[in-house]
Amino acid sequence: MTLVGCNVNNCAHNTNGTCYANKVSVNGKKARTSNNTCCSSFVSESNFSNFSNNALDGSQCNSLSCNVKTCVNNAGNICALRDVAITSNADSANLSSETYCGSFRCK
Repeated sequence: MTLVGCNVNNCAHNTNGTCYANKVSVNGKKARTSNNTCCSSFVSESNFSNFSNNALDGSQCNSLSCNVKTCVNNAGNICALRDVAITSNADSANLSSETYCGSFRCK
């Protein structure tokens, strides 16, 4: 199981800095920097509350797909890292495009 740290404070999957989504998908096929990636699993807490948050049963992310072909950690569309950081430059993200994978490393 991969631990996904998340500092996107208004994501419905985020509880105390840990992602509790069933599946996290990182996109940005031809990214050259982390800012060219995004967490497509992001959902705004204001729109969706914690509808899909597994924090109550203690289940963290059990599937981390990586669609970033240029990342050294991409192993057949699965992230090879045990710990991943999802973050945002915005104080309050509204779209998945305002998030990024802080663990991205370009090949």
